[in-house]
Amino acid sequence: MSTQDVSSSRHDSPTSRETFDSSELAICLSHYDLGIIHSIEPFNKGSRRSPKVIINCERGKFLFKRRARGKDDVHKVAFTHQIQLYLAAQGFPLPHLIGTRKDNNSMLILDGRIYELFEFIDGEPYNRSLEQTHDAGRVLGLFHKLMLDFQSDYEIPTGSYHGSNAVRQAVHTTVNSLPPEDKPTKDTIAEITSFLDEAYLKCATEADKVGLRDWPKQIVHGDWHPGNMLFRKNLVVAVIDYDTARSQQRVIDLANGAVQFSIIGGSPDPRQWPDYPDMTRLKRFLIGYDSVNVISKAELEIIPQLMCEAMIAEAVLPIAATGSFGKMEGFPFLQMIQRKVKWILEHTKEVRSILKD
Repeated sequence: MSTQDVSSSRHDSPTSRETFDSSELAICLSHYDLGIIHSIEPFNKGSRRSPKVIINCERGKFLFKRRARGKDDVHKVAFTHQIQLYLAAQGFPLPHLIGTRKDNNSMLILDGRIYELFEFIDGEPYNRSLEQTHDAGRVLGLFHKLMLDFQSDYEIPTGSYHGSNAVRQAVHTTVNSLPPEDKPTKDTIAEITSFLDEAYLKCATEADKVGLRDWPKQIVHGDWHPGNMLFRKNLVVAVIDYDTARSQQRVIDLANGAVQFSIIGGSPDPRQWPDYPDMTRLKRFLIGYDSVNVISKAELEIIPQLMCEAMIAEAVLPIAATGSFGKMEGFPFLQMIQRKVKWILEHTKEVRSILKD
C-alpha cells in the first residue's frame, strides 16, 4: 500500500509487460561507456509500462529503463534527476544515475522516448523488523534535512493527499467503478461513502486548525513506503522512485510513512486485516525520524489525522479509476480502510503520545 495524490504504477492493470526490442537496446546502450557487456537480463518489477533490464558489464552492474508514457515529461524528469544528483553528492543512499558518454546527460532522449541508466544496488525487501522500520524513519528524516534548502530550476509540483477536492470526489465515484457483481446495497454504499467523506473532511479541517497550511514547505519524497527502498543488514541501502517529489510540509510525508510502516495486512483478503496498526513499528518509525530531525509537538498532534487522510486517499483514487486496489476487490478494501480510519480516530491520544512512552 502506498499513498500519494495520484494512483501509482503499483496499481497498473494486469496487462502485458512492455519490453525492449534488440535494435532499440543496442542503439541506446551505444550511448554509454559500459565496456564489454557480459549479459542482459529482464527486470520484471515496477510498472509494466516501463521496460527494464539488468546489465552485467565490464564497468559493473546497472539497471536500464525506458520511461513509461505519461511519465516522460522532460522537465519533470529533469526535476527528479536534479534531486537525485543533489542527494548523491551528499552521500544519501540511492542508485546513482549514469551519464551518457558524449555529454554526461542523466537522461537519454531518442525518438521522443526517455531512457535512464542507474547503478544496480543489491539489497533485500523490507522484512518488517523493528530495526529496518527504525532506519526507514531515520532515512526519511535525513532526506528532509538534506532537502531543506534545495532549490530547483524547474516547476515543482505541490499537490498532496491532504485536503484534496479530488479525493473527496473520488470517495463518491468509487461505487460507479465497481464491477456489477461487487456492488453492495445502496444503504451500504451510502453508509461507507458518508463515513469516509466525513472522516476525510474532519481530519483535514482539524489539521488546518493547528496551522498546517501556514507551516513552511520543502521538497518531500511523496511516496515513502517499503517498496521504494532496499535494505542490507537492517539498514536502508537505497531509496528509489522520486517521481512524486513535491513541495509540501514535511509532516505530510512523515504521516504517510507512518501509515506505510505500521499498517498490518498480509492476507489477500482485506476483510481479514485487523483494524489497528502495529503500534510498536509506528513508534520505531517515528523515533527513527526524530533521531535526526526532531518532530515538533504540533506535527505530532496532527499525525493521526493525516494518517487517516492518507489511507482514504490511497484507497479511493485507484478504486475510482479501476474498480479495484491492485488485485484486491474494491469494496472490501474500502471497508477495511473504514475500519482502520475509525480505529485511528478513536485512539488519537494514544498515537499522539507514542513518543512519550
